[in-house]
Amino acid sequence: METDLNKNIIEIRDITKIYKIGDIQVKALRGVDLNVKKGEFVSIMGPSGSGKSTLMNILGCLDVPTEGTYFLEKTNAGKLNDTKLAEIRNKKIGFVFQTFNLLSKSNIIENVELPLIYASKSDRKNKKEKIMDALKAVSLIGREKHKPSELSGGQRQRVAIARALVNDPSIILADEPTGNLDSVTGEEIMAIFQKLNREGKTIIVVTHELDVALHSSRIIYVRDGLIFKEEKIENQIDALTKLSEMPRLEDRLN
Repeated sequence: METDLNKNIIEIRDITKIYKIGDIQVKALRGVDLNVKKGEFVSIMGPSGSGKSTLMNILGCLDVPTEGTYFLEKTNAGKLNDTKLAEIRNKKIGFVFQTFNLLSKSNIIENVELPLIYASKSDRKNKKEKIMDALKAVSLIGREKHKPSELSGGQRQRVAIARALVNDPSIILADEPTGNLDSVTGEEIMAIFQKLNREGKTIIVVTHELDVALHSSRIIYVRDGLIFKEEKIENQIDALTKLSEMPRLEDRLN
């Protein structure tokens, strides 16, 4: 009998993506196959123009493939219309972006609440409890009324992670989540992702930094629209251990 940890939450087969720019066709993906197991922590790496952003958009149901199939929890996402794609994005995928994408005039609670506004009536039950649980998961209890301008970069990214968590999605998809952060704060964010992964969340991080990717259990390397290599990481960087070895804030300021 197949256990949950052996089940594929994502199955991609022969995915191509072609963009038309005038009379020119740009083939961003050229036949990609990929499986991601439930509860995995995967990183996707590649240089600019490699196709990793296009792959991320398809994984996040922000775009659909030109050809091929994408099954997300056994649902053929490539066949869904825009309304159904929006539903699956809101319910099954939590997004974390490099630039945080927070509403500047809204406080933390209002930012974290956003996915619940677009959720079904049943998913909006116990809204306040869901928001507080998400804030607790990222250690932001006590700052609920603060606005993004009153927070550090690391705290803003924590708000973004809480927002991604509030609907209890199957997958957290993070695009360069440490790109705007210093090394210590970035390590704190990776510690949160590792904690969420230990609790059963499937984490997919898109990054160009090998040091970030080495926190995951598998690295997918993308180049010229193809996956050209996969690497299983036997000894992941443990973010909490690394943090314990890094200089404290007061030491860095001296």
